[in-house]
Amino acid sequence: MLGRTAQNLFWLSRYVERAENMARLLEVGYRMSLTSRREGGASEHLMSMLQAAEVDEEFAKKHKLADVTSVSQFMLFDETNPSSVRSCLLAARTNARTVRTALTTEMWESLNSAWLEFAAIDPRETTGSRLVELLQWVKTVSHRYRGALLSTFLRDDGYAFSQIGNFVERADNTARILDMKYYVLLPRTDLIGGDVDIQQWTLILRAASAHRSYRHVYHDRYKAWNIADYLILRPEMPRSLIFSVGWINRTLDMLEEIYGGKAAGHAAAADVTSMLEGNSMDRIFAYGLHEFLTEFIARNNKVTEALAESYNFYG
Repeated sequence: MLGRTAQNLFWLSRYVERAENMARLLEVGYRMSLTSRREGGASEHLMSMLQAAEVDEEFAKKHKLADVTSVSQFMLFDETNPSSVRSCLLAARTNARTVRTALTTEMWESLNSAWLEFAAIDPRETTGSRLVELLQWVKTVSHRYRGALLSTFLRDDGYAFSQIGNFVERADNTARILDMKYYVLLPRTDLIGGDVDIQQWTLILRAASAHRSYRHVYHDRYKAWNIADYLILRPEMPRSLIFSVGWINRTLDMLEEIYGGKAAGHAAAADVTSMLEGNSMDRIFAYGLHEFLTEFIARNNKVTEALAESYNFYG
């Protein structure tokens, strides 16, 4: 496969997954803001979401106040924000159009129709319940594309690059969703373990679509320790870090079989895996949850760099 085609398929999957996860981040920031009764609390929660997405500095250049309206418009519709849902869907469609002949009809139609629907939305009407409905729609769009890919795409190197892109992005965003908890509690350590703390952790679970399945695994009330464990180290949880890294490794093995040898991506993925396999929440919390997640994100980013080098993405 040509490096340019591999690059387009990889980033196509990343942008679809990123659109979904930006919606997830915005939803948890929005719901946290509704639970805050302290003056300035809503802005604090929304800023924590922007920090987790690493777009807080760009936001501050354009807006003086982080309220629901300004943040939702920036995260959903702002073309100057490369991580906005609009930017992600447009980038996904552009990549798809470039490799149109490599996609199935179902994959292309799911993306193209999603873009046309989104482009027809009036940003001024996305407030209150309509904002929540739009965030749900973005997640549905992502699921629709993933369903088309898994149901119709030939299991070859194109499929492998698509899967790696999806799970590199998913691991990155699950780590960022978890890191919101750090940003929220950092200035208010007196809240740790209280009702507000548990409520915020519950919203983190909801952001990862793990609210109900958590109960099946732990049969217990919501505890920060268990929730972090669920989203980091539980291999049966499909948005956990270890689940995503497992898929990255398996699809890299698929590329090894297709091309007849290991590439730099294997070493980069092994470096990420080493942070998770055999680890425990005792050691992670002792090290520092924020520090662990920051290091994980950095190592996970190196997988993309290694793939670009190994498969001539930019050649």
